[in-house]
Amino acid sequence: MPETAPNTLVVAINPEASFGRGKGVGPIVTKSLREAGFDVQECIESDFKKLLASTSAALKATRAKGLVVVGGDGMVNLGVNLVAGTDIPLGIVPSGTGNDMARGLGIPVADTPGAIALLLRALGSEPRVVDAGRMTSADGSRKWFACVFSAGFDAIVNERANQMHWPKGRQRYNLALLRELAMLKPISYGLEVDGNEENTRAVLVAVANNVSFGGGMKITPDAMLDDGKLDLFVVQPLSRIAFLRIFPSVFKGTHVRDPRVSVRRASKVRVSAPNIVAYADGERVTELPIEVEIVPAALRVLAPA
Repeated sequence: MPETAPNTLVVAINPEASFGRGKGVGPIVTKSLREAGFDVQECIESDFKKLLASTSAALKATRAKGLVVVGGDGMVNLGVNLVAGTDIPLGIVPSGTGNDMARGLGIPVADTPGAIALLLRALGSEPRVVDAGRMTSADGSRKWFACVFSAGFDAIVNERANQMHWPKGRQRYNLALLRELAMLKPISYGLEVDGNEENTRAVLVAVANNVSFGGGMKITPDAMLDDGKLDLFVVQPLSRIAFLRIFPSVFKGTHVRDPRVSVRRASKVRVSAPNIVAYADGERVTELPIEVEIVPAALRVLAPA
C-alpha cells in the first residue's frame, strides 16, 4: 500500500497548452499548491501518451487527495480517463485554447489566479459530482469523455489539421476548416438512439455532455453536466452558404432555432458511418462505429456546486 500523506496532489501539466502560450501556468499552479501545504507530485510531458502513463503511475504510487490537470480540454480528457469511476476528484486549471469543460463547470478561464483560488477552496470542501460519457469502440475498447463526442464536419476538420505540418498553431486548424468547407457534403449515418434504429443524412452529428466545445461554441445550449442524459446534436444537409450563415450563431446557442438543427436527449447512442474518425474533447478516438453512453455521477470534480 502507498504510504504517501493524504494531502498529496498529482498535478499533470501540458507545457504546450495553447500552442505553448500557457507554459507558464503549470509552475504557478505547483508553487501555489505547495505554499498551501500540499505535497505535489508533478508530471510534465509534451507527449500526450507519455504524460498519460506518468500521471497514471503517480496516481497508483500515492494516495492522492486529487488529480489536477493544467491545460485545455485535451488535458481534461486525460484526467477523466484516469479518475472517472473512482473516488479521486479532478481539478482543472485552464490554460488551453478551448477550455470548455472549465467553462461549463464555472471555473475562471483566462484568469489563472482566480482558477487557483477556486481550486484551493474546492479542496477544502466536498467535490461536485457530475456525469461522464463512455465510448465503446467496435473492438470493445472503452474510453471516457467529459464534454462532446463529435463525428462529422468538425471531426473531419480536426483530422485534416492533425495531418498538416504547416502552418503552426491555430492557423493550421483555420486552414483545414477552409479546405474541408470547400468539400462540404452530407454523410450517411446509422444511429441507434436508446435502442431505436434510424438512418439519416447530416453534415454533423455530436453527442454532448456539456454545453460547448471548440472554445465556446454552444452546440447544445441546454445540456447539463449532472442530469443523467446526453444531448444528441444533428445538423441536416445544407449548403456552404447556409453553413456560413448559421455558424456565427453557435457561439450564442441560437443556431438551434434553425429547422435543420435538432437536439434531443438520450442515454445511449450508437453512431456509424463509413470512413469517419470520431473525436472527443478535441482528442482523436477511432473510426466509427462507436457506442456512446452516459454514466451518471461517474466523475468527482473540484469545482463550484
